[in-house]
Amino acid sequence: MSAAVDATIATLWRVESPRLIARLGRLVGDLDTAEELAQDTFAAAIEKWRADGIPDNPAAWLTTTSRYLAIDRIRRRDTGRDKLRTVAATTPEVTEIDVDSLIDGDLADDLLGLVFMSCHPLLAPDARSALVLKLVCGLTTTEVANAFLTPESTVAQRIVRAKRTLAAANVRFELPDGADRVKRLDAVREVVYLLFNEGYAASSGDAWVRTDLCDEAMRLGRMLVELTPRDPESLGLLALMEIQASRLAARVGPDGGQVLLMDQDRSRWDRLLIRRGLDLIGRIDALRGTAGPYALQAAIAACHARAATPDDTDWARIAALYDGLVQVVPSPVVELNRAVAVGRAFGPEAGLEIVGPLRSLPALANYHLLPAVAGDLECAAGRHAEARDDFLRAASLAGNDRDRATMQGRAAECAVHSAS
Repeated sequence: MSAAVDATIATLWRVESPRLIARLGRLVGDLDTAEELAQDTFAAAIEKWRADGIPDNPAAWLTTTSRYLAIDRIRRRDTGRDKLRTVAATTPEVTEIDVDSLIDGDLADDLLGLVFMSCHPLLAPDARSALVLKLVCGLTTTEVANAFLTPESTVAQRIVRAKRTLAAANVRFELPDGADRVKRLDAVREVVYLLFNEGYAASSGDAWVRTDLCDEAMRLGRMLVELTPRDPESLGLLALMEIQASRLAARVGPDGGQVLLMDQDRSRWDRLLIRRGLDLIGRIDALRGTAGPYALQAAIAACHARAATPDDTDWARIAALYDGLVQVVPSPVVELNRAVAVGRAFGPEAGLEIVGPLRSLPALANYHLLPAVAGDLECAAGRHAEARDDFLRAASLAGNDRDRATMQGRAAECAVHSAS
């Protein structure tokens, strides 16, 4: 019984802890206290549920319990303040807090407020991303470290420093307005997409995809579009996520293994999500603005969505879109994706010409997709022995068990070809 309870609580922590921390953060005004209260709530759940069983609505139980814990914390805190005021003055001023008004706010605003708070300009980009993955995604510090290919101790220090910085600056737990909101939009979009990608291709563990994280990211993306309905990049981000999410069911095989894009059963793609993504792209086109990185990536995703079969894919257009994307956001990862498109459009050797210089870049030294892409292009070019070596290297660098198994399988296939 206790094993089943513990497994349920572990699953709920992933889904419910970000919502609890968001709501508690607005309530108590401090991230450390909010995290502590969320942990106390789950500790109470372990004790209660092991004795009495899992309630019919565990999420509601967690919300109610966290509310009581927060109210108790606030009242004890205010009682202590009143005692200090009594010492300091004959007639102390008593501050009453309308707890119900704080609790009954919009949970959507709470979650998005947590993201905007985590993306405060006071924080460095790596600290923002680590904080969002930890608080909004419910990842452990180890999992965040795996996502960044960074030592766990370094990530832990970033998170601690980030929370201290926000507390010291008395950053309010709320959605910013006006110019302050605009200043944070790029950072918010970045971490929302980081959250989506952690769900779309999990960096660690034995699950290839985590739909809960993708759903959470899309929900945040829809809130962002509601806030900024004429912002092409917010529209582009949501379009990109919805089109990519349309493929989630087809990305996982019956054994839980990954199914690559060109091998997917396209009848399993979610046509509603595709239509919604294409509608968003239509809204971007109607704005007639300059396409930014998310709008360009959404256009690339749309090329795949419109192709009824892999052979129908307009790889020349995708390569051209990547040419534009690499000008807007020059990065080794974008260049690697361009190599895939160029290889498909103009032959594998053309793609390998782009991959060659990327092998010497320190930024991609431990990036498993670099040898994976190289292996795929080499395999297409008939260079199976080289492809096998690259797939084995990709397997050794992969943090996700399913990813590792796929690379090992590709290496085995290449070994058979090179021996024949």
